[in-house]
Amino acid sequence: MPDELSPSPAALQRVPAIRVAMMPKDTNALGSVFGGVILSHLDVAGAVEARKHGPNRMFVTVAMNHVVFDAPVFVGDLVSFYTETKSVGRTSVTVRCEVEAERHRNPGLRVRVMDAEIVYVAVDESRRPIPVKDPVG
Repeated sequence: MPDELSPSPAALQRVPAIRVAMMPKDTNALGSVFGGVILSHLDVAGAVEARKHGPNRMFVTVAMNHVVFDAPVFVGDLVSFYTETKSVGRTSVTVRCEVEAERHRNPGLRVRVMDAEIVYVAVDESRRPIPVKDPVG
């Protein structure tokens, strides 16, 4: 059963990497939003977080190590993608993303709908891995 969230003061202060309203074009025959649509937004949100560590770098997604769909998302839901950096390696950044939906039909009700961990690698124009940080010296 999904976790229904009554926002705590700390939760209300979190700022999402991105926030997206779900539209009818995003739904499947059952009336819920396609998981792939959520994954696409998840990838964008994670990349926003990764770029904080290498703002002049290009990043590519290399792995989604942990993806769990906890609850469906429906048309009209306002979906927030909260990110945090788990680790920064020489060429990679691992990001955790928690996804919440504010229900369109029940304003104020927030439901955790997904949790994921994504690995990004910094790359050059030839798509070869490069250090996340500019070399010092």
